[in-house]
Amino acid sequence: MGMRVLIFVMLVVLWPGLAGAQERVARLHAPPALVETGLIRHILPRFTLKTQIRVELAATPEAAELVLGAVGTPLFEGEGQVWHLEVLENSGENAGRLADWLGSEVGARTVTGFAPDGVALFTLPAPTTAVAVVAEVDGDAGLGWRVSREKCARCHAVDAETRMAGIGSTPSFAVLRGLTDWQERFAGFFALNPHPSFTMIADVTPPFPSNRPPPIAPVEMSLEEVEAVLAYVAAIQAADLGAPLRHQ
Repeated sequence: MGMRVLIFVMLVVLWPGLAGAQERVARLHAPPALVETGLIRHILPRFTLKTQIRVELAATPEAAELVLGAVGTPLFEGEGQVWHLEVLENSGENAGRLADWLGSEVGARTVTGFAPDGVALFTLPAPTTAVAVVAEVDGDAGLGWRVSREKCARCHAVDAETRMAGIGSTPSFAVLRGLTDWQERFAGFFALNPHPSFTMIADVTPPFPSNRPPPIAPVEMSLEEVEAVLAYVAAIQAADLGAPLRHQ
């Protein structure tokens, strides 16, 4: 095989990979005031070295996939404002890699490590204090306790007296109460597996298909009873689940 033929064959085989490499580009827009600080020239080569993705600075937000400005996820603070990263709808995988890197610990250290005159120009933004919003729960807690004992205790421990009555692998009401999304879970429990296969809420859920009857005696409840159960759970003491697991 001649050298020219060999080169041609290699180009045919490798061309998809070469074309893919040429397309590893992310488009970022940063205001001139931020670019003039030198930060962008400081951080982008480090990202490209790590990922082999080249970053093009777009002249306008409309031509970009990512925009540094006043909208989006706060990344760093300096030059009189908090700089946010906005991921636009037209962003691709390469832009997603850049967004993830900027939001990572490595990206944060790269930004805060930019100190052209020995003084860091940018810092991490001050953390915001989250305000927990608890929706008002209407319903008869006493009725909810009775309904829970009658219709839920065969699987869940709903109080101290039913602690040993439920299924061991099924979380108790107190454990579920300790979850941050407990209200959503109890308000729409009938739509969460395995409940749809044996639970019917009057005027809400469709009847069971004739060819797929409930595997166990069905649980039938009204919306009033669902609200009552929610009110009962709101009043009980949440189980202490301990500190969140930390992965090394």
